[in-house]
Amino acid sequence: MKNAPIILTSDPLDEADFDVSPRAMERALRARLVRRTRIGLGLSQAAFAQRFHVPVGTLRDWEQARATPPDFAMAYMRVIARHPELVAEATA
Repeated sequence: MKNAPIILTSDPLDEADFDVSPRAMERALRARLVRRTRIGLGLSQAAFAQRFHVPVGTLRDWEQARATPPDFAMAYMRVIARHPELVAEATA
């Protein structure tokens, strides 16, 4: 779908972001949440993956919207964003 309409333009402040067609909207929003959670904590992909027990390849795929994170992973990301120390302690 090279000429699909764009319904969400890339975030100019996020160099990894991309334009989104209607079909890719949910995956793109999930990718943004995952990426912003990690970046908000100031962690590299490798450090985030290790700290929160997510395979780094999976995290990378989620952030680049190559794969769609399942609902439970999105819930986990929201908890990490709100309580990163508590989650890190609980998963240690």
